[in-house]
Amino acid sequence: MLERILKRLREKIRNRQYVMTHHAGKEMNDDGLTIYDVECGILTGEILERQKDRVTAEWKYRVGGETLEGDKIEVIAKLSSTGKLVVITVYKL
Repeated sequence: MLERILKRLREKIRNRQYVMTHHAGKEMNDDGLTIYDVECGILTGEILERQKDRVTAEWKYRVGGETLEGDKIEVIAKLSSTGKLVVITVYKL
């Protein structure tokens, strides 16, 4: 099942059907990452964990991948009810 979800996440990235939360943008800037690093992280990554949000009860996914430079990165994202991928947060390891 996680392979099917990962395929959808990657499809959303390739088709530019995603949004970044304000928090994700701040964390990305704090770690010196670019949007291309986030895209690369999902395109090269694997789902490490599926988590259920305590407030919304939606599934979110922790994806571990690599930046353009080859650094390790983790992206927390979910598929929204509008069909877009929502990048909740991102950080460099």
